[in-house]
Amino acid sequence: MARAWVRELTGWLAATAVSLIAAATVASSARAELLFRDGDSLIVAMLARSLLSGDALDWAMSSVLFLPETGAFAALDATSTLGANGLFAVSAALNLLALYGAIRLTAGRARSGAAPVAWSIVALAAFAMLAMTETSASRDALELASLHLTTTYYSATVVTVVLAIGIVRRMLDRRGLSLWGMGALSAIAIVATLSNPLFAVWATLPLALVLVAVALRTTRRARILGLLAVLVGATAIGFFARIPFAAWIANTGAGYAQPEHWQESVEYYGRLLGERLHSPLGLVALLLIAALVGLGAVLSVRAAGLGARLVAAMAWAAPLIVVVGAVALGTHAARYLQPAVFAPILALVAVPRVLSVPTRLRRPVAAVASVLLVVGGGLSIPRLADAAQQPDPDLACVTDWVDASGRTGAGQFWTVRLPKLHLEDPSQLVQVDHQLNGYAWLVNRTDFAIGEVSFLVEDSQTVPWDLPRSITPDEVVDCGRYSILDFGTQTLPLGPTHS
Repeated sequence: MARAWVRELTGWLAATAVSLIAAATVASSARAELLFRDGDSLIVAMLARSLLSGDALDWAMSSVLFLPETGAFAALDATSTLGANGLFAVSAALNLLALYGAIRLTAGRARSGAAPVAWSIVALAAFAMLAMTETSASRDALELASLHLTTTYYSATVVTVVLAIGIVRRMLDRRGLSLWGMGALSAIAIVATLSNPLFAVWATLPLALVLVAVALRTTRRARILGLLAVLVGATAIGFFARIPFAAWIANTGAGYAQPEHWQESVEYYGRLLGERLHSPLGLVALLLIAALVGLGAVLSVRAAGLGARLVAAMAWAAPLIVVVGAVALGTHAARYLQPAVFAPILALVAVPRVLSVPTRLRRPVAAVASVLLVVGGGLSIPRLADAAQQPDPDLACVTDWVDASGRTGAGQFWTVRLPKLHLEDPSQLVQVDHQLNGYAWLVNRTDFAIGEVSFLVEDSQTVPWDLPRSITPDEVVDCGRYSILDFGTQTLPLGPTHS
């Protein structure tokens, strides 16, 4: 028993090192734009700060509520003295560590002839390698593994999908269904669907199809149908649980489905794939994914045991179902395809056999690997901290000016969100469109109660203003990539609010 605990602890320590190395590498690349500054990437931090500040809450959210992500971020914020970027950096490493925990559950119990801890570390390392090949600043690139390091792009959903697969695998490996297992699966499916309906597409649908296929080839249909009923029923409850949050959901997501545009969707994803293939690192990443998908396909036929075959099947079936579904629905967002990078790594833990390595080589290999991980993880801590502490004088110029002004201004979505997050009082910057109408999207609608503003913040992403009346600023404050149009004692009325 003691050796088992040592083995598990060693696995978590190794996973921590891998997580730090990957987080530091991504944060030190152009991908840092998504981790620390992108307008879409800041919603969890903004919502967590609003909760901790005791503000009146009237948030306009997308179809995703980010409940687990916000809870985790708020807990970090409340228990540390780190600034926003420091919290983003810590969250990046913790997201990977949480993924390791889910992978370890999916690898199955420790048993004779199996090495689930070692293969779980290998699977996490494979995912980390994929993330480290992604170096662009674009949120629309087909660089999906690094999205898991952000607080916004569905990190909790990725973890809960793998957890659901792991629980189903453990239940299939047992002789019968357990109340603990069914309760855990239900809780995960309910919370995950409540927070993000994509769980139904990434986990429930592929798992249901794979379970049905497995049921057709075994005599233990009752157990499999029981699991299927629990999964589908809990997912349905999760959708019903969203009803009390209806006032916060500004977009249900139904409008994202446009099947008539499937050809444009093929062209869109095909273009992103072509761009990824043009990069040597992108080519390496795609070859690794293809190899893992192929391994999953082979093991789903040859593996012994229902649980192992299910995990192997999910390694190729989930990517296939999600990609085909995304195209069939005419979607145009790379982030919807994340199962194409995290599901294939599960092939590595479907059958985590002990490798036949000569005894005289085991200890030296383990020692070298341990030293490399310890050194790499240790060196990655200051590297990650440096990436989080990179100065941004342009941002500081805006926040210092707004904080000192004591007044309220406005800016458009892509321009205003970063300064808004870093202000002492975020309500001093109101999110508007180019006509000064309130833009209620991923923001607290209480901001619009001010009714009027006396300055505007703009940058290269700002659409030219179409103001309600002809007015000239008293001063234009130069803040590098930002400009502040200061109207002094003159005020501009806010128009009606829309999302």
